[in-house]
Amino acid sequence: QQRDKLRQYQKRLSLGLERERALARQLLRDGKKEKAMLLLKKKRYQEQLLDKTENQISNLERMVQDIEFTQIEMKVIEGLKIGNECLNKMHQVMSIEEVERIIGETQDAVEYQRQIDELLAGSLTEEDEDAILEELNAITQQQLELPEVPSEPLPEKISEVSPIKNRPKPELVAAS
Repeated sequence: QQRDKLRQYQKRLSLGLERERALARQLLRDGKKEKAMLLLKKKRYQEQLLDKTENQISNLERMVQDIEFTQIEMKVIEGLKIGNECLNKMHQVMSIEEVERIIGETQDAVEYQRQIDELLAGSLTEEDEDAILEELNAITQQQLELPEVPSEPLPEKISEVSPIKNRPKPELVAAS
C-alpha cells in the first residue's frame, strides 16, 4: 500500500514540475526573473523529493521481497521439522536391534532352506549318479537305432488311378 501511495505522490510531483517549468518560462518572458528563480528553486526541491520517493519505493520493494523470501524459508524450515519428526517416529518403530533381528531371522531361514536342499540333493551317492548316467546313455542309444533298409528294389512306375469324371457344376439361378 505504501508503495502504491508513493507512486501516486510521484505522479503528482511530476505533473507539478511540468507546470512549474512552464510557469517559470512565462515569468521570464514577463520579466519577473526573481519569481522565476524562486519557482525553479521550488522545482529543484520537488525533484529531490522525487528522488527520495524513488529510493523509498526501491527500499519498500526490497523489504517486500525479503519478507516473501523469509516466508518461503519459514515454510521450508517447517517442512524440515515435520520430516524430522516423521523420521524420528519411524526410527522409534524400527530400531536397529529390530532390523538386525529381522536380518538374522532371514539369514537363518535361508540357511535352513539350503540345508534341506542339500539333504534332498545329497540322498544320492556317486554310485547312484553313475548308474543314472549309464541308464540315460542306454536310453539314448536305443532311440538312435534306425530301422533296417529294405533290400527289395522299388517299383518303377506306380499305376495311375482312373481320373474322376468331371461333372458339370450346377448353375445358380436367381429367384424371381
